[in-house]
Amino acid sequence: MAVDGGDERTPLAYPISTQTVRRSTPRWLRILASLYAQPASALGTTVVLFFAVLALFGPLIAPYAATDIIPGAARQAPSPEYWFGTDRLGRDVFSRVVLGSRDIIGLSGLGTLIAVMIGTLFGLVSGYRGGLFDEILFRIFDSLLAMPALLLALLLLGTVGPSRNSILIVIAIVYTPIVARVVRSVVLGVKQKGFVEAARVQGESTPYILFREILPSVLPALAVEAALRFSYAIFLVASLGFLGVGVQPPNPDWGLMVDEARTFVSLTPWALYFPAAAISLLVIGVNLMADGLKRALQTAGRE
Repeated sequence: MAVDGGDERTPLAYPISTQTVRRSTPRWLRILASLYAQPASALGTTVVLFFAVLALFGPLIAPYAATDIIPGAARQAPSPEYWFGTDRLGRDVFSRVVLGSRDIIGLSGLGTLIAVMIGTLFGLVSGYRGGLFDEILFRIFDSLLAMPALLLALLLLGTVGPSRNSILIVIAIVYTPIVARVVRSVVLGVKQKGFVEAARVQGESTPYILFREILPSVLPALAVEAALRFSYAIFLVASLGFLGVGVQPPNPDWGLMVDEARTFVSLTPWALYFPAAAISLLVIGVNLMADGLKRALQTAGRE
């Protein structure tokens, strides 16, 4: 029974705002939606996801093994039977490009992960403690940064020899100082904040302050830097393969494929162009995704 002069419709006591709905959505979904909100970052993210799928399911996608020599099929141009053609030995270029994605993404990704973890630890400790430790550590890092990444990688590989483990070590050594410098610069600004001072006054341990109070403020810049290092690591791994000091034959490393095909480019140009295009496309995709990730994290930070 309605009250005289009243409205029989009962309004929502607590209307749900758009901001509330946005906050209830998982953070990673909000970041992914933000990446696909811009055409450039959407394209880059799609390219990276595409190559990630190739790396994961390559053996199921590739019609031939990387080292299979198809009888009577040497130097075949791209066709419905051989999508990317065959090289001078009769190996299917499409299969080698697909299977090579696992090596280049795996080595670059794992090497970057190691560099990010070590660099983050050094940057947190050095930026928070300061003093002589900070001065000595970053003078060492500055001496490493003074050398071009490829030259430093060649010197290191010349010392330890070419192998997958050597490449991981090289990527970690080359990019750890850069990550550490980015993390340290953020820590220097954050460690004077009130919430860090409050944690000190409460007697919290240094590891607690570093990883529970300071690290969350570092993560946005760190995520963008990790994406950029990943793109540079891809190019570094491909360059080392091209120079013959990276992944060794007969592995289908994209840089190694370019090196093997360049001598016979007049006979089988497709054997050079397709792996070179894969390198370029993946590097461009990661860079576009990194730009979008920076905007997405800035937007998420304001919400």
